[in-house]
Amino acid sequence: MPTDIPAVADETDTLTALFVEHRPTLLGVAYRMLGRAADAEDVVQEAWLRWTAADRAAVREPRAFLVRVTTRLAVDRLRQAQARHESYVGPWLPEPLVTDFGPAAPDTAERAVLADSVSLAVLVVLESLSPLERAVFVLREAFGFPYGEIATALDRSEAAVRQLAGRARRHVDEGRPRYDVDPAERRDLTERFLTAAAGGDLGELLALLAPDARLVGDSGGKSKAPLRIIESADKVGRFLFAVARDYAAGYEIRFPELNGAPAVLVLADGKPDTVVQIEARDGLVQCVHLIRNPDKLRHLAGL
Repeated sequence: MPTDIPAVADETDTLTALFVEHRPTLLGVAYRMLGRAADAEDVVQEAWLRWTAADRAAVREPRAFLVRVTTRLAVDRLRQAQARHESYVGPWLPEPLVTDFGPAAPDTAERAVLADSVSLAVLVVLESLSPLERAVFVLREAFGFPYGEIATALDRSEAAVRQLAGRARRHVDEGRPRYDVDPAERRDLTERFLTAAAGGDLGELLALLAPDARLVGDSGGKSKAPLRIIESADKVGRFLFAVARDYAAGYEIRFPELNGAPAVLVLADGKPDTVVQIEARDGLVQCVHLIRNPDKLRHLAGL
């Protein structure tokens, strides 16, 4: 009997190593499907349990098996989440995701694709897709999976998957805002925008806003934020000008990279209070995303 122990231990180590190898991809799929880091973690944890309980002889391709399980779990959870979103108080935005790629960052072109696929603007558009359309779009556009592999993951024919992919791509292209994505320029504009708001310079603030600028606030009804989308430079600027005066000297400001772009993280007494991220075009702020739902900010405490 003791002679079996090393073999069992080796198998467990192999299972763990394979799962750890593919875990970033699984989290990436789950987050893009669900828009919440916590939900993505839950799905990947469930995928781990399915992985350890699976019949080894039936698993020919570990990556394909894990992506299939994760995708199906995410589709099921997304169907439940969509019902919750219908009763959500005020506008809904995705939970901010830390995307500092660090020293292992991909090249510029690949990084731009990865950043775009997790941007707040794109994730908001993905909310309007059906769960199956969203799954196909994420697997195909963000991760480049072949249609045949996607068909197997979703238990659909390849022809049906191609049809879903075309419909999803057209919908995203129609709904996706055309914003600049240069990180350095966007960071500079973010800092100037924050300086104008915090400095009480309404004229400078308005000068940085596009005439048709919008502000989308997400509080979930759990903190102060507009319950409707604010439109026009004048209304957005005056709202931010009034809000900025409420932030006392005790607030701390940080500039993390969230969802592939520079963002502002405001901490109150050391705890995440607000995330602000702008979308820009032609050197002007087109959209301001304001996230204040505490449930969506807790995981940023360590930044």
